[in-house]
Amino acid sequence: MAVGSIKDKVAVIGMGCVKFGENWDKSASDMMVDAAYEAYEDAGIEPKDIEAAWFGSTQISLGEPLAYNLKFDYIPITRVENLCATATDAFRNACFAVASGMYDVVMALGCEKLKDTGRGGLGGGGGGGGGDMLFIPSGGPHTAFAQMANRYMEEYGWTYDEFKPILAKIAVKNHYNGSLNPKAHFQQAITEEQAMNAPMMSWPLGLYDCCGVSDGAAAAIITRADMAKSFRDDFTLVKGVGLAVGGRQGWTRQDVDLTHIEPTVRAGRQAYEQAGIKDPFKEIDLAEVHDCFTITELVIMEDLGFAPRGGAPEYVKEGRFLLDGDLAVNPDGGLKSFGHPIGASGLRMLYEVYKQLQGKAGPRQRKNPTLGLTHNFGFNPGSGVGSVTIMGQADTKSFN
Repeated sequence: MAVGSIKDKVAVIGMGCVKFGENWDKSASDMMVDAAYEAYEDAGIEPKDIEAAWFGSTQISLGEPLAYNLKFDYIPITRVENLCATATDAFRNACFAVASGMYDVVMALGCEKLKDTGRGGLGGGGGGGGGDMLFIPSGGPHTAFAQMANRYMEEYGWTYDEFKPILAKIAVKNHYNGSLNPKAHFQQAITEEQAMNAPMMSWPLGLYDCCGVSDGAAAAIITRADMAKSFRDDFTLVKGVGLAVGGRQGWTRQDVDLTHIEPTVRAGRQAYEQAGIKDPFKEIDLAEVHDCFTITELVIMEDLGFAPRGGAPEYVKEGRFLLDGDLAVNPDGGLKSFGHPIGASGLRMLYEVYKQLQGKAGPRQRKNPTLGLTHNFGFNPGSGVGSVTIMGQADTKSFN
């Protein structure tokens, strides 16, 4: 175990997740309540059992709305924002609080109501001093990741006609997985032909290469590992957490190649060291990764050690990341099927890993999973925030 590792110190005993989508009939308050009460019921606890909470949102700038909506009685609440890693950073900090011995039972909850604003992407979040908003491309995030796709093709010798079908296969995989998930925003499967012929957003990325904008909320109940058995038998254990924040090296250094995302590499390295993982592709059963664009998922496969550098396209063609492949990637449908309510996405990913490890993922269920990973990244290939979390089964029982 690495020095300072969080491995097996904290457990997740309950989770909740609303249906993501254009939730015109629900306010942010409604979604917070729905996610929290599913988590309470799942854990078999009551609101009064929560000793502290971490609230992730890029739109809601205070922790107080969580206290009001969930009727918490003067407990500590911390609002977290860290670009697209907001939800997993809320979870990470909640885990640290329990591991430190300060609290026994805490909540991490992420919520975002983006559709009502009429704007996409980070909306009102991500601001601050030092010209932070300047790193959002004038054409939108898809222009930055289109640059990554073009650079990847150039680096590894792919033509558009060869490379576009690879990206299409990623979109088809994630939309198929999402079609099996009643909580996904987009629940329809698509064909490679549809993905290939969709309207172009920023060459070479078409409509089906880009994730949508959604409303959503998800929550986790976290406790000490030695207490978890008193709540349930099929709890999950946190094995490792990693977070890495770039300092805009992509604009200040000549060695940033745009064919990898360094914060993802560093965050993965931290989490693997804590969890004791040496060969991620062989040891991890499923991964929920930040497929804001199909090219992003492709590059993440290499950044997290699931494929060799330049080798992810061949792995995609071979079906290694399908639901029944060597490593299921985005078994719940990913951002492609759920959209990206920024403050909620990371906890939505953890919800899928939690259900998979319990054997409760329905038609998406992997056989006998023991380790699952989540990954978030925001915002620009030249900088940003990378976050990786690894969870595992509490015991050796198998699920069919």
